Amino acid sequence: MILPAEKELRAVLARFEHARIEHDVRPTGHTSRVLEDATYTLCVMTGARTVEQALDAAKALLERYGDRTGVSRAGETLAA
Repeated sequence: MILPAEKELRAVLARFEHARIEHDVRPTGHTSRVLEDATYTLCVMTGARTVEQALDAAKALLERYGDRTGVSRAGETLAA
């Protein structure tokens, strides 16, 4: 797998988190499509098949880049 650039990975994670929050707060057909697109992009970028795997892979990549701030999944902090 080709490793994504840190900047692009962070941008996709931010887009995913924003889409997830918007869909949770005001679910519509539009927010559902935006979340689905962000999830797909995150999965492709990390080579994962599920959003959980993608978030775990993103966490590992960010740690590899030297970041210890963490990536959240449904309110859970993944980095300790």
